[in-house]
Amino acid sequence: MTTLTAPIETETPILADSGSGYRGGQILFANDSRFLETHFSEPLTAYAVGWKDPNNLEETLEFVAPSVEVGRRFEWKKAANAEEFYSETDDERAIGGDFKRVEFTGEDVTDKTINKGLTCIVDLDNVAGANWQQQKTAKLLRRILRNELRRAVTALTAAAVNANKTWDTTAGLNPDQDIKTELIAAADVSGIRPNRVLFGDTAWNKRSIAYEAQDNAGGYAAAGLSAEELATRLAVDKVLVSRERFQSSAGAKSQVVGNKVVMYFAEDGVDTEDPSNIKRFVSPVEGGGRVRVYVQQISAKLVAVTVEHYSKVVVTYTGGIRQLTIS
Repeated sequence: MTTLTAPIETETPILADSGSGYRGGQILFANDSRFLETHFSEPLTAYAVGWKDPNNLEETLEFVAPSVEVGRRFEWKKAANAEEFYSETDDERAIGGDFKRVEFTGEDVTDKTINKGLTCIVDLDNVAGANWQQQKTAKLLRRILRNELRRAVTALTAAAVNANKTWDTTAGLNPDQDIKTELIAAADVSGIRPNRVLFGDTAWNKRSIAYEAQDNAGGYAAAGLSAEELATRLAVDKVLVSRERFQSSAGAKSQVVGNKVVMYFAEDGVDTEDPSNIKRFVSPVEGGGRVRVYVQQISAKLVAVTVEHYSKVVVTYTGGIRQLTIS
């Protein structure tokens, strides 16, 4: 399993499952021995499939990197974007001749989803009630979603063309025009105007600060726009403000998106060949569904609860991804 660069929701890094030396409360990257059929829990898997995240992590993840269901091994299309925008003046057929022939040569990329999972070591002396297994499963699911969200945001921002902007109390600032300028620049590069705008919590707050500082009716009106109203103003499908955090050190949490505004093109319910900038390819586990839960008694008092899934976040086309870093 590939570890993230920062610990997640805990004061100690997530470690590999070494097969010994367990203690209650540990969260480990699951190894293959956890995924045995003898440890499979059908009731917990059914619970996990129907589980709804109360913090809307899944909604944010789907906004950033819409899921596309594929087999374990699959192909996705790397489009030759320029071909979609070629324009001829010689498409008239001569008498007795054929029409001009053109070719579309997008590259097929062979790829595969990655098996990922987390294990929680539970001390039976520290649990109470009949639903403790469901509670631990829910904790692992939230953790997995946060991991996936961080991967998606990291991939998207790494591929973006960045511009630094200051949104503060300086007179005359117009944050929304800064975004519109980037949307136009993105369309000039890719031919497709970004339809999603992702704000970090800090960037959203700084937008309000810049407009409120104008101390006039127009500024106050702009500052008070909801995300839905701003989407209409920017002529995009949706604006989302990410307020998710992760544990970045023993005593501190960090915003997943923070002071960035990211603009890109993505759609829900697409396949492997549409022109989205980013996708999260997911594969069903054995028996169907996107997650599978295992429970293993590893000693008289210790139980391992494991959740696995298959996914891979891919930036399928880098053209037109823009980003503002706000100070």
